[in-house]
Amino acid sequence: MPLVRIDLIEGRTSAQKRDVADAIHTAIVQTYGIPERDRFQVITEHAADNIIAQDAGLGFERTGNVVMVQIFTQAGRSDEDKEALYKAIHDNLHAVGLTSEDLFIGYNENGPQDWSFGFGRAQYLTGELKVPGKN
Repeated sequence: MPLVRIDLIEGRTSAQKRDVADAIHTAIVQTYGIPERDRFQVITEHAADNIIAQDAGLGFERTGNVVMVQIFTQAGRSDEDKEALYKAIHDNLHAVGLTSEDLFIGYNENGPQDWSFGFGRAQYLTGELKVPGKN
């Protein structure tokens, strides 16, 4: 159920963009155990001068192939689970050619009341969908 926004520098082929999206989704499915079809991603391309991503003082330089990933998901996962997800995303993106310094991930948590999957209803609140992690 995570909503994933992927921002990247324009110039990649459709296949390369799909590889990035698939790598991220696979990491989420494998790390968090969500269903394969629970996939919501938005890919946005930007001119190189419209993404500014420095190193936050860590002492490295990024290339012109930055990928910024924003994950919006329900609260409740441990810090260890999040770290495992970051590593899985990194490893999967590295396998499709992204260098380590070009990945930036932001993680935003919310609650079941913050989601509507259609029809103007909050399906987690109405009971149409099971709240992840709840019985």
